[in-house]
Amino acid sequence: MSGQESNTTGRELRISVTEEVYEQLELLAADHQVPAEEYAARMIADDVARARFLTGAREFITENADYFVERFGPRSAGGQAA
Repeated sequence: MSGQESNTTGRELRISVTEEVYEQLELLAADHQVPAEEYAARMIADDVARARFLTGAREFITENADYFVERFGPRSAGGQAA
């Protein structure tokens, strides 16, 4: 999990999970020596950061795909093969 600090100024989010999910969350949190609520908040923050990164990566690829193919793609029949 990234970051060790707790965000006490953030927004509150209430969610419902099954007993089985909460028990697993408690076990994972205990492994990191933090309360289950803090562990869940870290997991959500990490997932949001990962999604933001992947969205940026997709946008970068889309914007630069043509240049990449031109620069590094297979050569024409008369040129060198990649």
